[in-house]
Amino acid sequence: MTATLEPVRPMPTAQHGPLTLTDLTKRYAPGLPPVVGGLSLEVRAGELLTLLGPSGCGKTTTLRLIAGLEQPDSGSIEILGRSMTAPFVPPERRGVGLVFQDYALFPHLSVLGNVLFGLRHLPRTQRLPRAQETLALVGLTVFASRMPHQLSGGQQQRVALARALAPRPALLLLDEPFSNLDAQLRHSTRQEVRAILRQSNTTAILVTHDQEEALAFSDRLVLMRGGHIEQIGTPQEVYAAPRTAFVANFLGRSNLLSGTASGQTARTALGLLPLMQSASGPVLLSVRAEHLAFCDAAEGVEVRILSREFRGRDASYTVQLGSQELLVHEAGGLLRPENNLAHVRVTHAATVVRELGGQA
Repeated sequence: MTATLEPVRPMPTAQHGPLTLTDLTKRYAPGLPPVVGGLSLEVRAGELLTLLGPSGCGKTTTLRLIAGLEQPDSGSIEILGRSMTAPFVPPERRGVGLVFQDYALFPHLSVLGNVLFGLRHLPRTQRLPRAQETLALVGLTVFASRMPHQLSGGQQQRVALARALAPRPALLLLDEPFSNLDAQLRHSTRQEVRAILRQSNTTAILVTHDQEEALAFSDRLVLMRGGHIEQIGTPQEVYAAPRTAFVANFLGRSNLLSGTASGQTARTALGLLPLMQSASGPVLLSVRAEHLAFCDAAEGVEVRILSREFRGRDASYTVQLGSQELLVHEAGGLLRPENNLAHVRVTHAATVVRELGGQA
């Protein structure tokens, strides 16, 4: 791909980020808890941000509020420093591109026709060059005359992306855009879309419930729960240092262990563990499954292997330690027999996700 798109930028005199949300709240009925409650967030220029969380956490509603498909009950939305809420600005005047789960391509229009459809606001002489430039960016120039039904799922996704990018939006919103693709195509399409957004320097927000997708796609991810932000940070930060038990368990399964902390160590059923942060007194710790390793009897504590799942490059074991079940991931082809005794040890420092009197 050699074509590039120049994204929309604010006027030289105004130094504003692409998106600012301040105390955003939305209820669907009076008296009910808010679907989005007091959410504040700033998105950086050129950033790929992901809203991640379980069904009903408010991530899609947040996206719809940004797009102007819903109106907030309170709070404000600013795009490039311009208020979208006071007064309310309709979707078509927000400078926002949308890519949905079902692509929403026009079946009676060719690939080129679909991309041209979003450029009716441009002078006629600029429309075709812009559409061709965008198709080159997404690698679909040779498919310009084809109809949507003649394309694969991944190609249809790229047409939808091209149609959204062609007007050069200030912000691109992607709502579960890969969920209709099979696993292999989903992976390759996600990589292609990410590369296209990088090349065009487009600021984008992805909504997904898929943890692997969020980790692979994002510069930063926002993990949501009950309409609020549970944790925000780079994928590495949020995965390696979850702040709550919910984050630890939702973003990759984790083992939660009770212990008693004293400074940088805690006494637990797995022995004396190093901690990523200093703590004192009763604590709840997160130990990732890949941070448990099978070992010789002299090095670890005894467990019983209850079950296993072989996944090709590694295997996942459920083991029993006293009354608690733990998850252990082990790389390599060796399969350990079920219902046998083994020994495990912790290989990395544990994360404190709750101290006495804290919130999970």
